[in-house]
Amino acid sequence: MATLLHSALSHTTIPYSRPGTPSSHAPKQVGFVGLGAMGSLMVANLANQHSSPNGYPPVLVWNRSNDKAEKLLAKLGQDKIRIAQDLAQVASECDVIITNLANDAVVKSVYEKFAEALKAEPSTKRHRIFVETSTIYPTLAGELDVLISAIPHAHLITCPVFGAPAMAAKGQLVIVMSGDYRSKKEIAYLFVPGIGRKVVDLGENLEKAPTFKLIGNSMILGTLEVLAEAYTLAEKSGIDAENVHNFVQDMLPAPGTIAYSDKIAHDKFDGSVGFAIDGGIKDASHIRRLTADFNSPMPVIDVAHQHLLTARAIHQSMKQEGKAVYETLDWSGIVAGTRVAAGLDGLDSRKHDSVVRED
Repeated sequence: MATLLHSALSHTTIPYSRPGTPSSHAPKQVGFVGLGAMGSLMVANLANQHSSPNGYPPVLVWNRSNDKAEKLLAKLGQDKIRIAQDLAQVASECDVIITNLANDAVVKSVYEKFAEALKAEPSTKRHRIFVETSTIYPTLAGELDVLISAIPHAHLITCPVFGAPAMAAKGQLVIVMSGDYRSKKEIAYLFVPGIGRKVVDLGENLEKAPTFKLIGNSMILGTLEVLAEAYTLAEKSGIDAENVHNFVQDMLPAPGTIAYSDKIAHDKFDGSVGFAIDGGIKDASHIRRLTADFNSPMPVIDVAHQHLLTARAIHQSMKQEGKAVYETLDWSGIVAGTRVAAGLDGLDSRKHDSVVRED
């Protein structure tokens, strides 16, 4: 069980004492790889929190598509970030390397490039901490550790985060950590405040944090599935969506639940400012694999996975016909699966005939 100790920081929890002063007083160089919906917000907060004349050097960022890095540079300025030419530069120049990537295959490919670049370098005494914040299947952590442990003076910690982009923008993510204790301590004080508001320590086994992330996401996805089914039943039985949304606000007032309720009630399915459905399907697949590995069924996730696939198929068909409202579908579009199963239009509630039941 993680032990959480309150720090002097307001509204934050860090389960470690503050790190001692390092032997070298030079500020550490931080690198960040992956500037998607979450990564771009995380690195912006990190740069704003720590980059200053007396703080860390500008964060070195890299993204597969350079335009995102250029936009972030234009927004934050050269005193906050600089753009790496390639992954080898990030690995070579940085003391802390943070990754936030779309899927397991990309994560493994990036870490293979890190390892390849550093093995080709002359041996140094630079201590490096690799911080993997993506949602990955737990066994991948072991594969990454094999790559990183072969690099002298390098440590890997798994560090997935909980929270939607709106929480990331406010630096209010919940951070889960597994791995080397001293590395976790250092990263906790780098991330809080700035990126997150709380750290949960799950010990030194690198697989524990990714496992906990999937368990947490199963609760979020399960809630999303129940909301989708409830909204669909309400429409079919003549109950206005606003009444359902008001009920959620009154009786289930968790911020995330209210936000997803609002998206479903008003067809706000823009995945570019939320969580893209491809990521939701990836997470659902990981959760289902985890339940199979541990013989622990989760029927709601099986159903949610089917509805996510249906929603994506509908959206892709609409894109091919030039009728899609959004380029990227948010995973709250899961309601399209429950709607079409009930004979309703998947993504446009305005097309639904109101059902008024007589007394």
